[in-house]
Amino acid sequence: MPQDEYRWPCSQCGAQLRYAPGQTHLVCAHCGHEQDIPAEPPRSRARALQELDLARGLRNDLSGADMVEVRTTSCPSCGAKVEVTGATHATSCPFCDTPVVLDTGTERHIKPQALVPFVLSESEARQRMIAWMGSLWFAPGTLLEYARKGRALTGIYVPFWTFDAATASRYTGERGEYYYETRTVQVRVNGRMETRQEQVRRTRWYPASGRVARDFDDMLVMASRSLPKRLGDELTPWDLGALVPYAPDYLAGFQAEGYTVPLAEGHSEARGRMENVIRSDVRRDIGGDEQRIHQIETRWSDETFKQILLPVWMAAYKYNGKSYRFLVNGQTGEVQGERPWSVWKIAFAVLVVAALALGAVYLSDPQAFGLPEPDWMN
Repeated sequence: MPQDEYRWPCSQCGAQLRYAPGQTHLVCAHCGHEQDIPAEPPRSRARALQELDLARGLRNDLSGADMVEVRTTSCPSCGAKVEVTGATHATSCPFCDTPVVLDTGTERHIKPQALVPFVLSESEARQRMIAWMGSLWFAPGTLLEYARKGRALTGIYVPFWTFDAATASRYTGERGEYYYETRTVQVRVNGRMETRQEQVRRTRWYPASGRVARDFDDMLVMASRSLPKRLGDELTPWDLGALVPYAPDYLAGFQAEGYTVPLAEGHSEARGRMENVIRSDVRRDIGGDEQRIHQIETRWSDETFKQILLPVWMAAYKYNGKSYRFLVNGQTGEVQGERPWSVWKIAFAVLVVAALALGAVYLSDPQAFGLPEPDWMN
């Protein structure tokens, strides 16, 4: 059913429940009642984590069970597409803090197969972020003050694609092996020419060919355009062994972004990264001191994919009219972010360095300033 039909009412007081990070239950913020998330039967869990056929996905030929209707809002500033639950009609973008009004329609998306639930609570993530901000040199003082006293971090599930493939590759190339020759050269020493011998490295090349094979499992590609790719990629590592079958209960009290990187584009990036790994395998197989690769022919099989959601705590901070984003990996606590620079702090540091440099020059040569030497220097 559409995402906006999900409700998590407390059985004790009727207030909305929220998923408790690191737990297997929902908690009522009003009365404290806890309600367990139904556990998936083992067979059902294994079935839910099964991969989807890549060829069918690229043809847009997935079954209805693999698709879902979602209600989304698009941020006019950064383009984020946030999936929305409940009856909310206005909010602010968690990626750039821009006010947005929710769209009224729904979109048909590939359904997430699995997710990694939040492990860190908001307060734990905030402490990680504060510690990281405290290590930033030349950051505005208001930045740390914002982190300590600002509004709560937003918990959001960010979409990723994972890709699997079995590969078998044939290659041709050359193996280079070093050898050394001794040659005589003339060099000038103290104005006189002298004869010397030196070792010169050469390379002999031999033809090489062979086969390599590798299976790829869960090649991870971020499916969001809302986050700077560098920040999203550097939130690693993720423990994908903690994946659980997708269940809306884990989204209670959180937001989820809809994917904005199409499956075909995500697959193209994953395929390129796999090909780089295969090239490294070929170089190792060729051996020697250097390698030349002429051709690689790869047979791809058993290609599958899935969409997963990974937990991120996020804060957007505005400074001098520009938004800066800070991300905390909701599983491991890894922090990444964009940082503003304080012009005043940088200017002060430059003045201090200049003053120290002038002081050092004066102490070494006071007469350069037209001043007499201090008595202690006489």
